[in-house]
Amino acid sequence: MKDVSVVLGHGAWADGSSWARVITALAAEGVDVTAAPLPLTSLADDVAALNRSLDRTKGSIVLAGHAYAGAVIALARPERVKALVYVTALAPDEGEKVADVFYRLEPHPQAPKLAPDGNGLIWLPEAAFATAFAQNASAIDRAVLAAVQRPISLNCITVPVGRPLWKDIPSWFLVAEDDRMIVPETQRFMARRMKATVKAHAVDHTPSVTAPTVVVDVIREAVRSAAGS
Repeated sequence: MKDVSVVLGHGAWADGSSWARVITALAAEGVDVTAAPLPLTSLADDVAALNRSLDRTKGSIVLAGHAYAGAVIALARPERVKALVYVTALAPDEGEKVADVFYRLEPHPQAPKLAPDGNGLIWLPEAAFATAFAQNASAIDRAVLAAVQRPISLNCITVPVGRPLWKDIPSWFLVAEDDRMIVPETQRFMARRMKATVKAHAVDHTPSVTAPTVVVDVIREAVRSAAGS
C-alpha cells in the first residue's frame, strides 16, 4: 500500500486533529497520510486547499472526507484520485448545495440550532459537542474538540456544486447510525445515489475520534482497492 497516499478532509467545527487516531493507525501500517487544512471560508477555497495538499503527495490517492468535507473531496482534481471515502459525510449531487442535503429531513431532536454570526460564520454551540457532535467521546476529547473548533462560512454551504467525482470513481460510505448531526436516513439516501460500498455502524457523528478503528477499516479497504487498480 506504499504506492497509495491517503488525504483526509475535516468537516465543519473541526480541524485536522480530529483525524489524529486515524492518522497514527494508518501511518503504523506504512500508509502515507495527510490531513488537509481546510479554511472553511468558501467551498472554492476549501477545494483549492485540498488540491494543494494533493500536490504534496505521491502516487495514487484515496480521499476521505468527514461531514461537510464530503462535498469538498468530490470536487478535487481527479488526477491520481482512485477512491473516495465518506465518513458520515455530505454528498451533494451536481447543482445541489451542501445545505440542500444537510436539511433534507427533519433534524434529530438533539441537533443544535445553527445560525451565522455577524461575520457570516456558523459556530457550533459548545454544549453540542456533548449532545450531538461527539456524544460518545470522553470529556477530555470533547473539551479538545470544542477548543479547536473552526467555524464554517455560509459560502461553503450555499453554492451549487459541480460534477462530483463519485460519479466516476469507486466510493465507500460509513453510515453513522447514531449520528445526531446528519440524519442517518439522509446518509443512506446519498450512499445509494452514489452507488457506494456502504458500511453501517452504531457510531456518532465523529467516529474518527470515538471509533477510529471503524474508520480505519473502511479507509484500508479503499486503499487496497486503489492499490489494485
